[in-house]
Amino acid sequence: MSGGNTILSVSNLLISFPAQNFEAVKNISFSLEKGKTLAIVGESGSGKSLIALSIMGLQPNNSVLKGDVRFGEQNLSLTNLTPEEWQSIRGKELGMIFQEPMSALNPIQKVGKQIQENIEQHQKISLKQAKIQTLDWISKVKLPDPEQIYERFPHQLSGGQKQRIMIAMAMCNHPAILIADEPTTALDATVQKDVVELMKELQREMETAMIFITHDLALAAEIADDLLVMNQGCIVEYGNSESVLHSPEQVYTKALLSCRPNINNKGKKLPVVADFLSGNVNQEILLNHEYAEDKPILEIKDLHIWYPEGKNLFGKTTSWFKAVNGVSFTINKGETLGLVGESGCGKSTVGKTLLGLTPIQSGQIIFNQQQIESLKGTEWNPVRRKMQLIFQDPFASLNPRRTVEDIITEPLQIHHLANNKKAEAERLLDWVQLPKSAANRYPHQFSGGQRQRIGIAQALALHPELLICDESVSALDVSVQAQILNLLKELQYELNLSYLFISHDLSVVHYMSDNIIVMKKGKIAESGTANEILLNPKEGYTQNLIAAMPELHSL
Repeated sequence: MSGGNTILSVSNLLISFPAQNFEAVKNISFSLEKGKTLAIVGESGSGKSLIALSIMGLQPNNSVLKGDVRFGEQNLSLTNLTPEEWQSIRGKELGMIFQEPMSALNPIQKVGKQIQENIEQHQKISLKQAKIQTLDWISKVKLPDPEQIYERFPHQLSGGQKQRIMIAMAMCNHPAILIADEPTTALDATVQKDVVELMKELQREMETAMIFITHDLALAAEIADDLLVMNQGCIVEYGNSESVLHSPEQVYTKALLSCRPNINNKGKKLPVVADFLSGNVNQEILLNHEYAEDKPILEIKDLHIWYPEGKNLFGKTTSWFKAVNGVSFTINKGETLGLVGESGCGKSTVGKTLLGLTPIQSGQIIFNQQQIESLKGTEWNPVRRKMQLIFQDPFASLNPRRTVEDIITEPLQIHHLANNKKAEAERLLDWVQLPKSAANRYPHQFSGGQRQRIGIAQALALHPELLICDESVSALDVSVQAQILNLLKELQYELNLSYLFISHDLSVVHYMSDNIIVMKKGKIAESGTANEILLNPKEGYTQNLIAAMPELHSL
C-alpha cells in the first residue's frame, strides 16, 4: 500500500448529493504507488466509479466533494483545479478507460482520428508525427493492419477491438496513472484475458500506476497488487490483494467471494450478500434435473443461417457469411441447455431465430412437435406465447415511459388475455420477488438486478414453456447475479420451464445447465453434460475458454 513511491494519495474523500441528502462516498482514504495496481471492488452503487470520476475531476455537477486528492512528486492537489488546469492533466498525466467503449467513442469519427486528436492535444508535434504515433499505438494494442483500422468507425469494430482503441487513447500520452472502470465487463473470457494482459504489458513498459475498478474479485486477483473492497460508500477491507482474497477478515468480502457460481456449488442455492450479513448462510440443495422429462420441447436439425456478404455488378450475392452452419440440438421439457462461445460464434443468432426474428437458409425448428421455421406474420403468435426471450440489457429493452405494471402486462394485452391487469401485475411481481408497490414505478427507479427481474416478469406473463436467456446476467454484480440465478432455478421448478441459456461465462452456464453446447464460428465445437464440458473438455477451443476464465482457477 502506501510507500516511498506514492503517486496518488486520497485523504478523507467525501462525495455527497445535497439535494438528495445522500452521501455516496464516505470519508475514504487510500494511496497508489508508481507502477502498481490497485483494484477497487464492490457492487453497483458502492461508489467505486464515482471515486474514479472524482480523481479525473469529472464528478457530477450536482455533487459536493470534500477531502483531498494529491498527485505526483509535486504533491499537486486535484480537488481545486480550474477547467484550464485540468486540460493539461486529464488525458496526459491521468488516462481513463471507460466501461462501455461504444458510448465513450465518437460514433461519427474514425477511430484513428480520435487517438490522433488526443496525441495532438498534449504533444507539440506535427500532424504527420501524430499520425505515425497513432498507427504505432494501433499496432501496440495488437490490432491487425493499423492503416485499415485507422480508417474505421467504432461500429465497424468488435467489442474487444473497441476496447483496445480505448486503451490506445488512454495510454498514448504515457500517463502516470491509468484508471480502468470495468473495462472488460461485456467481453468474452478469451478477449478479456487478452485485454488484461495487454494492459499489464503496457503498464510494465511505461511504469504506469493503475486503478482497476471491477465487481469481479477473481479478475482483481489476477491483476492487482492491492485491493480495496467497498460497500455503500465505505471501505470494508483494504490491503495486499493476496491476503484480502485468501484470508478476508470482513463478512462482506467473504460474501462477495462466495456468491460466484463455481464447480462445488452446482445443484445448490447460491448464497447472497444478505445471507452472510444476517448470518443465515444455508446452501439449500436444489432439485437439479429430476423434473426434466425425456420428451423434446425443442429440436433443431441442421440449422443454417447465412447473411449475404458480397454482391456482383448485377446485385446478385456472390458470397455468404455463415453465422450458423449446420447446428443440431434438442432441449427436453424441464431441462436447461447452455450455449457458450465467443462473440460472433452464432449463439445469439440461434436464440433470435427460434423466435422468428432472423430468417434461416435451411434446416428445421420443431417446437412442441410443430415445425415453425416457415411460419409467417401472425402465425408466430401462438408460438411466441410459449417461447419468450429475456434480454441482456433490461434498461435498453424496457420502455422508459411506461410503468412496470404496463410493461409486464403488455404481452397479455397483445394476446387479449388481460382480464384483471392489476391482479396479473401483482402475481408476476410476486413471482420475481418484487413488492406490489413496484407496479406504479418506472424502469429508471430500479437497480440493474431489479430491472432484470422486471424483464423476467414480462417474459413470464404468458406462461411460456421455454425461456431463452441471452446473456441475461452478464452485466450484473456477482451478488445480484446470484439472486437472479437462484430466481431462475426456483421458477424452473415451480413452473416446469425449459431454458436455452446463452452466455460467454462458462462458470454461470455450468451452474445453470444440464447439458452444454460449445459453439465456434457458427458450428458446434463440443457438446456434453455440464460436468463433462467443464471438468473434462476434449476440444482445445473449449480448454482455452475454460483456461481464460479467472473465476475457475484464481481463487
